[in-house]
Amino acid sequence: MQAQVQVNNVSKVFKGSGGDVVALKNINLEIPAGQFVCLLGPSGCGKSTLLNAIGGFSLATEGDVKVDNKLITEPGPDRGMVFQEYALFPWMTVAENITFGLRIKKSDPAQIQKTLDALLKTLKLTEFRDRFPKDLSGGMRQRVAIARVLALDPPIMLMDEPFGALDALTRRSLQDELLKIWEESKKTVIFVTHSMEESIYLADRIVVMTYRPGTIKKDIMVTIPHPRDPSSPEFNKLKADISRLVMEEQERFQKVQISGSTGD
Repeated sequence: MQAQVQVNNVSKVFKGSGGDVVALKNINLEIPAGQFVCLLGPSGCGKSTLLNAIGGFSLATEGDVKVDNKLITEPGPDRGMVFQEYALFPWMTVAENITFGLRIKKSDPAQIQKTLDALLKTLKLTEFRDRFPKDLSGGMRQRVAIARVLALDPPIMLMDEPFGALDALTRRSLQDELLKIWEESKKTVIFVTHSMEESIYLADRIVVMTYRPGTIKKDIMVTIPHPRDPSSPEFNKLKADISRLVMEEQERFQKVQISGSTGD
């Protein structure tokens, strides 16, 4: 299968007053169109750094990222980004936030209205169209943020722990809605999470990363059919296998923290 996203020997070093920090080291990853990939690992493993490199927000120190064989040097309309902190315009209504990108592009007003109506319905936001972000719950704000990205119809969606701050019930509801959107749209989704259960529930591929410097510890294909039952034996066996991988890195992280605090 042809790779839509290619990460080639990517390393990322951050310069700091306390010395250089190697966030990523020799990452190689090929993602075909339409795949749902979760980047999983403990805090500090470089998941978001890798996502930002794919998004064009932060260039690699070494190596490169290509989308459809084009070198990525900046953000672009082919990659829509959904952040954990919603990033909505507080002075705009739900409808105005969702259609912002289309209005900047000077899209046809009739098409803007058609897209808005469809997204309001899909993400259960119709009755909130004239509300401002301050009047919405966290889950509703994230629905708006997802709708704003979908309005521009990018072939690739980049999602940086978008449900991390939500309660369990809201999180599961949005996970299910995201899966429905993905299955219908066939978009490529690259999703950062530190939740093992979330990665198994959503993805058809899980890339487990090591603690800093971030490398790929294991690349796992998830063959459990959707919809997935977190209580099923297949789900829990995979969760146990992934848990061992992640906990190895978490323990390594804790050892580094302890040695650092003692001056070793």
